[in-house]
Amino acid sequence: MGKIIAIANQKGGVGKTTTAINLAAAIAVLDKKVLLVDSDPQANTTSGVGISESEVEYSLYDCLVDPDLMPEAIIKTSVPNLDLIPSNIDLVGAEIELVGMDKREYSLKKGLKKIKDQYDYILIDCLPSLGLITINALTAADSVIIPVQCEIFSLAGLSKLKKTIAGIKNQFNNKLEIEGILLSMYDKRLRMANIVVDQIYDVVTDRIFDTIIHRNSKIGEAPSVGKPVIMYDVTSKGARNFLSLATEFLKYNNDKVEIEA
Repeated sequence: MGKIIAIANQKGGVGKTTTAINLAAAIAVLDKKVLLVDSDPQANTTSGVGISESEVEYSLYDCLVDPDLMPEAIIKTSVPNLDLIPSNIDLVGAEIELVGMDKREYSLKKGLKKIKDQYDYILIDCLPSLGLITINALTAADSVIIPVQCEIFSLAGLSKLKKTIAGIKNQFNNKLEIEGILLSMYDKRLRMANIVVDQIYDVVTDRIFDTIIHRNSKIGEAPSVGKPVIMYDVTSKGARNFLSLATEFLKYNNDKVEIEA
């Protein structure tokens, strides 16, 4: 049965979508069956794995309104072992649609329950806002990965998110745990980045991934051609970072990792 991981942070611009796309692809490359769920109406995760709007018959919007449609919404990507539940602009209306529904916070969980046995891992790219869609994602998830940008306001955003997670755990999902804090957008040349990293290690009591995601031009270029960085330039530092993160993630979950020589 697939483990469901939400990629979340209430602060925008910290690399949630980048993490979701590239971690999912790296886990898939390591021969695990992965489903990526795009819960943002901007659909950057969808386009970031090369899926165009014309290929989308059913989106996450349809699945939230009618969870029975979840199996029909799955789209195979060009990355082996990686499937997608896509998003589009229709998702903007999901908040209004969900308001009148019974047990509206559990709609995504109900839909994923129909397909989770097909996957080893399901990763959900969350919105930065705490609306019904994000509540659905956190209610459905087993754990949360929190990307934290290596800049001065990161700790404030992290503190707010931890309060949110505690609230979701108390009201809707008592099994929700923090999978780990992921340091991202790190540039070792910047003094402030190093200060922030030291601060995070000093004050954060949750698990912090050993792998740090560095700033890398290839990570930024890859979405423009609809590919995860590991498929765009496997030799790049960005690809190596995410492969390292995927390996660490799998080992933490006691999952066997096989890397070809």
